[in-house]
Amino acid sequence: MIKSEICSNLNRGVLMETTDKIKLLALMGLLAGLLGLTGCGKQSPANGPPPAATPPEVGVVVVTPAPVTLTRELSGRTAPHMIAEVRPQVGGIIQERLFTEGSDVKAGQLLFRIAPATYQAALNSALAAQARAEANLLPARIKEKRLRELVRIKAVSQQDYDDAQATVKQAEAEVAVNKAAVETARINLAFTQVTAPISGRIGRSAFTVGALVTANQAAALATIQQLDPLYVDVTQSSAELLRLKRSLAKGEIKSHDAGEAKVKLLLEDGSPYPEEGILKFSEVTVEQSTGSVTLRTLFPNPQGLLLPGMFVRAILEEGVDEQGILVPQQGVSHNPKGEATALVVGAEDKVEPRILKVDRAIGDQWLVREGLNPGDRLIVEGVQKAKPGTPVKVVMVEQGPHAAAAASEPIPAVAKQ
Repeated sequence: MIKSEICSNLNRGVLMETTDKIKLLALMGLLAGLLGLTGCGKQSPANGPPPAATPPEVGVVVVTPAPVTLTRELSGRTAPHMIAEVRPQVGGIIQERLFTEGSDVKAGQLLFRIAPATYQAALNSALAAQARAEANLLPARIKEKRLRELVRIKAVSQQDYDDAQATVKQAEAEVAVNKAAVETARINLAFTQVTAPISGRIGRSAFTVGALVTANQAAALATIQQLDPLYVDVTQSSAELLRLKRSLAKGEIKSHDAGEAKVKLLLEDGSPYPEEGILKFSEVTVEQSTGSVTLRTLFPNPQGLLLPGMFVRAILEEGVDEQGILVPQQGVSHNPKGEATALVVGAEDKVEPRILKVDRAIGDQWLVREGLNPGDRLIVEGVQKAKPGTPVKVVMVEQGPHAAAAASEPIPAVAKQ
């Protein structure tokens, strides 16, 4: 019995010890879990260091200079190459009108005929007066010749011979006066036939048969305009003209010969005019009210598509920038100061900021004067992810159709005014 009690006590002690150990282990596990959750922000050395951040990916284009033809788009109006207002040079009643309004006429073509009766009569009268003067001249010359022989032998006085000479001269003067009167009458008679002074297209006329006209009247009988070729007068600001001259002086652009500069034309509806014109000259004075200079260009007009007074836009060649730098507009922004800025990928693929000087917008590109160098890698995609001084992953971006054209021919650069 004693032995059984001793065994029972021993078993109870072992069980209590085992239960205490289990409780202790559970408590230790709970503490370990709490420490893992709080952890004081530290990771176990067994987990290792955190992985490095991946550089952001950006798209770049390589800055490549190429010849760029610089042009400027200017507004203007068409004007006839030649214009003539037909006016009568003698007065009278219009007897005939010999043209169709709006038709083409040739120089010297008869347009109007004024009643010639009075002018024909004036010519006949002048011819008669001339004949009378010539008839009086003949006996005066005969008498002068006879007295010349007699005065040599002292048969007549010197005074008689001098009077005979004076009579001859007076008769000759009378003949000359009457010849001039005949010529004037003949001219006036010719003026009764009004002809076209130039070739061109004749407009409408307010004078019909039976209308009374006067010499050199204010109202023109008709107006003739030569439409082939045709002038296009455009205006350019004096400030732009000065800028162009400075660029030429610095050698930034190569000038065209002023007499051979090519000009293209856009019509009122925006469609291109098929014929190409040339720059003729630039006005020598600046319009004070607008601060602009007039440029005159000349265009062929064989189809008569252009009419005087039409509003057009001329694309004028200024010159060629042999080392022009064109970059996409999405790669250029502006800072609060209004300066053009860009980001480029420099050494070690790190981002570098640049301040640019841009000349003009050309389609979806900027023409850059300063701030970029050939070979620079300009960021055009992922600009928001690129921070100055940070490394980036570079991906090349296709530059578009201009990139291929630049290698073979100048790129037209059009600036509007």
